[in-house]
Amino acid sequence: MNPTHARAASEPRTQIKAPAMASAAEPAQVLTFVLAGELYGIGILSIKEIISYTALTTVPMMPAFARGVINLRGAVVPVVDLLARFGKASSEVTKRTCIVIVEVQTQGERQDIGIVVDAVNEVLDIPASEIEPPPAFGSSIRVDFIQGMGKVRGRFVILLALQHVMSTNDMLALQSAAENAH
Repeated sequence: MNPTHARAASEPRTQIKAPAMASAAEPAQVLTFVLAGELYGIGILSIKEIISYTALTTVPMMPAFARGVINLRGAVVPVVDLLARFGKASSEVTKRTCIVIVEVQTQGERQDIGIVVDAVNEVLDIPASEIEPPPAFGSSIRVDFIQGMGKVRGRFVILLALQHVMSTNDMLALQSAAENAH
């Protein structure tokens, strides 16, 4: 056995961290949106499209944070209420409410998920030097849901760790319910 491998095997395992939003040389590009008055962001590479809020089909046995499914060009796409996922009350649907279609990886497969947001703001380039680690306390959502805190124009943007917000178990439950609805 290679001595390097032997040393690595004997070292204690550390928790695997989410990939950085961007390398130190390039800014993170994030789509910013509003939820209950707070500014959030998701890396644009995960975003497929943004659509206006439309009527959803509710499906029995879906997780509590799932609002239902939509038909997106013949594909059944589950739609998640992020505020409910964060343990908060859902926002009221308004003219600015949108569904952001994101692509997530679940067990090696890609799946499209709709995320209900109160309003989409803009795409921002946030320099890596302006991204702080998630706060250890004081956040209104679970710390593992936060990839970082971007500083923009004197305000913080909560950068979501989509892979944690949309965990594998939750996505399997959504995928199963969406397939049953189809």
